[in-house]
Amino acid sequence: MENITFNLLDLYRHGPAFFEFLALRKRFFVDQLGWDIPHDDQVEMDQYDNPKAYYSLVLRDGKVIGGMRAMATTAQWGAHTYMLRDAVDGKLIGIPADIIPHAEVTPMVWEATRVVISDDVTTQADRAACLSLVLDGIVAQARAQGATEIIALCPPVFARTLRQLGFAARIIGDSYVNLHDARRYVAMRMPAVMRGSPPPQPATRSQRPQADAPL
Repeated sequence: MENITFNLLDLYRHGPAFFEFLALRKRFFVDQLGWDIPHDDQVEMDQYDNPKAYYSLVLRDGKVIGGMRAMATTAQWGAHTYMLRDAVDGKLIGIPADIIPHAEVTPMVWEATRVVISDDVTTQADRAACLSLVLDGIVAQARAQGATEIIALCPPVFARTLRQLGFAARIIGDSYVNLHDARRYVAMRMPAVMRGSPPPQPATRSQRPQADAPL
């Protein structure tokens, strides 16, 4: 398995990988879960697949077997920002407006969405390895842009899975039941640090920069 990361500006470097990711999303979210989201016969693609988005995919034998999308909570493209903020603003049908306490808008926090792993990845060990690589790529991209935390909407069990893999994920807010697949989802957040690393500690008073200190 290998991880690749990119945005729309450099997806051409990876051949059909982006298309394969969209096709994998369609098979899972539309064909299996029955979500009523934008798609055609081959791919699923929505308003958040725009130049503000970043992608982390995993390849095996040259084929995409898993992936995730992410963007900063400062992102805006047309009338849309990021998924959880749009839900809070009442722009998304089916996600409660109180899914998170408040919608953050800061380059320090990124949102991750559309995580998927192919059914061709059959063993628990391989699926764990694939998900770990996907998250490694998202964390690396977020950190490169100065982010310190990642938020996401996911099944409640997903936060426990991430903790087992070495990511310090925790649930925030209350869960809700999705009308399309009757599954329960909840918001979570985790530090944007590599798996197994301790979460960053807040600076002590002596470590904090003074008002006149150089940045």
